[in-house]
Amino acid sequence: MKRIFFFLLILCIYSALSCSDDDRFTTSPTARLSFSVDSVKMDTVFSTVASRTYDFWVYNHSSRGVRLTSIHLRQGNQTGFRVNVDGSYLDNTLGSVVNDLEVRSGDSLRVFVELTPPRNRQQTPQLVEDQLVFQLESGVQQHVTLWGHSWDALLTDSLVVSADTLIESAQPIVIMKGMRVDSAATLTLRNTTLFFHDKAGLDVYGTLLTDSAVLRGDRLDRMFDYLPYDRISGQWRGIHIFPSSYENELLATEIRNAEYGIICDSAELRPDRQRLYMERSVIHNCAGPGLQAFNSWVGLSRCQFSNAQGDCLAFYGGAAIMDHCTVAQFYPLLPSRGAALRFANFFGDYSYPLEQMKMTNSIVTGYDDDVVMGEALDGDSLTLFSYYFENSLLRTPELTDTVNCKKVIWETPDDSIQGEKHFLLIDAHEMRYDFHLDSLSTARGLGCYD
Repeated sequence: MKRIFFFLLILCIYSALSCSDDDRFTTSPTARLSFSVDSVKMDTVFSTVASRTYDFWVYNHSSRGVRLTSIHLRQGNQTGFRVNVDGSYLDNTLGSVVNDLEVRSGDSLRVFVELTPPRNRQQTPQLVEDQLVFQLESGVQQHVTLWGHSWDALLTDSLVVSADTLIESAQPIVIMKGMRVDSAATLTLRNTTLFFHDKAGLDVYGTLLTDSAVLRGDRLDRMFDYLPYDRISGQWRGIHIFPSSYENELLATEIRNAEYGIICDSAELRPDRQRLYMERSVIHNCAGPGLQAFNSWVGLSRCQFSNAQGDCLAFYGGAAIMDHCTVAQFYPLLPSRGAALRFANFFGDYSYPLEQMKMTNSIVTGYDDDVVMGEALDGDSLTLFSYYFENSLLRTPELTDTVNCKKVIWETPDDSIQGEKHFLLIDAHEMRYDFHLDSLSTARGLGCYD
C-alpha cells in the first residue's frame, strides 16, 4: 500500500511539474511564431460581394509559450478584410483588433479570412492589400500579408426587360436571381459580359440579340490552385427560350459553364420565322445539354458546341441547318456523357417531325466510339425523319446511305488521328481546351476554326 501511495505521489509531482513547464511563457525576442503561409492571396472579388473563406495556421514551435498582446489589421476597417482567429472575431467596428491571446508551446491557432471590398470606381480590377499584424508580448511584430483584387460590377437582383433594351457595358453585370425578357420586348447585348449567380438564368419570352457577349457564372475564385470555378460546369442555370420567342440571334457570343446552354421549347414551326440563329458562337462545358431544341427552326454557322454532360447538340423534330461547326464531346467529369449530336423525330411519348437536319463542312467527334445518334420512332413511317451530311467528319459507324451522306469522313477509334488528336489542346485534368485544329488533323478545312 505504501508503495502504491509513493508511486501516486511521484506521479502527481511529475504531472504538476510538467504542467508548470507547459504553462511557462517567454518574452524573449528570439521566440517567434511560424505561419503556414507568408501571404493570403485571394482571387478577384466583385466589390461589395463577399469572397469565399480562406484560412491559414499559426504555430508556436518554441519550448515556451508566447503571449500576443494583440492581433490587428494594419489598416483597420478600410480595406474590407474580415478576420477570425480561433473563434475570436476582429470586430471592424472596434478597430479590427483582438487582444490577449496565448499560444502555448507546440500549440497553434487557425485564422480565417474573408474579403468584401468597397467600390473602387475603376473599370478594371484593383489591388486590395492589408497586413494582419501579430504583436508579441516581447515587442516583436510579425505579419501575414492579405491581398486580392476588387472589381466594380453592376449588381442587380432580378432584372425584367419589358421594353426594347440595349445593354452595352464595359463593367461586368452580375445577375443574382435571374433575368427575363418579356414577350413584347427585345433585349440586345453588345460588348457585354453577364455574370449569373448560382441558379440564376435568362428566360426569353420575347427576342434575344447578342453581339460580342459572354454569359457565364459569377464565381471568380478557384476550386483548387490550378482550377478556377469558371472551368466547372453548372455554375448558373442557362438560357431558356419559351414558345412565344422567335428570331433570336447570337453573334460572337460565348455561353459557358451552365447547367444547360440553351433550351428551345417546342413552338409552331414557321418557315418565315426562325427560332434561333447562331454564328461564330460557343456553348461549352454544361452540366446538362449544350443546345437542346424541340420542333424549332435553328441555324448554326461557324459555331463550337463542346463538353456537355448531356448532348452537346440535340434536335427533336423541327429543322436544323449547320455549316462549319465543331461539335466535340470531351466532357471530363462523368463517363455517362451524352452524344455529341443527337437528332430524332420524337421525345418521350411525343412525336416531332424532323423536317430537316442538314450538316455541312463540320466536325462531330468525342471520347466515345459513337457520338452521333440518329433516332427514328419505331414503327412510325409517317413522321418525317429527314437528315443530310456532306463534307463532314463524323465519329460513328459508317452508313451505306450515299443519298443522305456525301463526302463524309467516317472516324473510328482505330484511326491514327482521331478524337482529341484533332485539336490543339485537350487537358481534362486542368479542364483547358482549344478546339482549333492541329496541323496533323485529317479534318483540315472543316469545323468552325478552319
